[in-house]
This record gives sequence, structure tokens and C-alpha cells, in this order.
Amino acid sequence: MSALKLIGVLLDYPQDELWEHGEELLAAAEGTSLSAKRRAQLGQFARELLATDPLEAQDRWLQTFDRGRSMSLLLFEHIHGESRDRGQAMVDLIEAYRKNGYELDARELPDYLPLLLEYLSQRPAEESRDWLHHVSHIIGLLAARAAERESPYALLLELLVEYAEGKLDLSNLRHRARQEVRDDTVEAMDRLWEEEAVRFGPEAPAEDCAPPTRSPARSDAIRQVQP
Repeated sequence: MSALKLIGVLLDYPQDELWEHGEELLAAAEGTSLSAKRRAQLGQFARELLATDPLEAQDRWLQTFDRGRSMSLLLFEHIHGESRDRGQAMVDLIEAYRKNGYELDARELPDYLPLLLEYLSQRPAEESRDWLHHVSHIIGLLAARAAERESPYALLLELLVEYAEGKLDLSNLRHRARQEVRDDTVEAMDRLWEEEAVRFGPEAPAEDCAPPTRSPARSDAIRQVQP
């Protein structure tokens, strides 16, 4: 299992299958091409996750990535927000997958980071680094926010930035994250739902706009098909 595939699996919503294949994950962490220090950190992350009760791990994931938009793993949400441009960007990304012989094999948005990592793990290293380089500013900010919130998931996001950039300096992003108003508190979530009143008719949101929260995903959500 490549480092990108492993990071994507660990970054995804922790399904019960994760614990069923725990030994494989630990072996994969030991076998990556990361530095010895990073391999040890990745292995420790995997061991701690596997030692956590599944329900507790799932709740922690939801608290981290599914409360508010600032930690969303849907990349286009950080680029396009709820604008119509987001819908076209997703269409273009799906076409890019298909052009290289891959189809989505689950009901998941194409810009979901673990899914993108699964796809990139099957592409040449130069191409995958180029893809991640173009979104490294988003992943870097996610890493900084996670670190400020003392989330163990910060490690996985930092590894992606290092993979794309070859170096990691999150000091400026950590400062920015420190100044942000948290959007994952109970008060913030209440304000969000109050502001997003249900609208019908011509004032209703476009169909290509995603809801403020999302359903858990599958990590094996993309499959290769004959070109």
C-alpha cells in the first residue's frame, strides 16, 4: 500500500473494516518510503486509532471534520464555497478521473480528499505531487487548524504537504488559524442553521451546492475500468 493510499484510508471516516484490517495497516505504515521519524509517527497514529473504540473514533472524526466548514475534507468547498463554479469544477474532476480510466464506485463527491488520494496513489508520483501541489495551500491550512485544535489528524495533513512541497513550514498558517473564529462550536453551528433558512422556488440553492454537513464516506470509492 502506497503512502498516499494509506494516508487516505486513515484520513477517511473510520468504518468498522478499519479494525478488521488493522495488522495490514500497521504493516503498510512500516513499509512506506517516508523518513524513519515520519514512519514511526504514522505507525503510532495507526496504533492509537486502532486502540480506540470504533464509536469513539467515529465521533472524534465527525467532531473534527463534520462540524463547520473550516475543516471540511471537500476541497472545492474551500475554493468555490457554495457558488455555481463548484458544480462545474466537480464535473471537470470527474472527467479527469474518467480520462485516466477510473470511475467513482460510491456515492461520494469527487473533491473529497481521501478519494482524491486513492486516485493519486494509482498515478505516477510526479503527477500526484503536481496535483497535491496545486491544493497544498488548502491542505496546509487544514493541517494548521488541526494542529491548533490539538487533533492527531494534523500529522496526516502535514505528511501530504511534505509530499507535495518537499518541506513544511506551517508557522504563518498556524498564526492565521490561531486568529480565526472557530466555526465548530455549538454557538457557531446554531448561528449557521439560523442563517440558512429553508428556501423554495427561485430562491432555493442550486442543486450543485453541497449541504453544510456530509455523510461518512468509503475509502475504496474509486475503481479502475477499461479505457
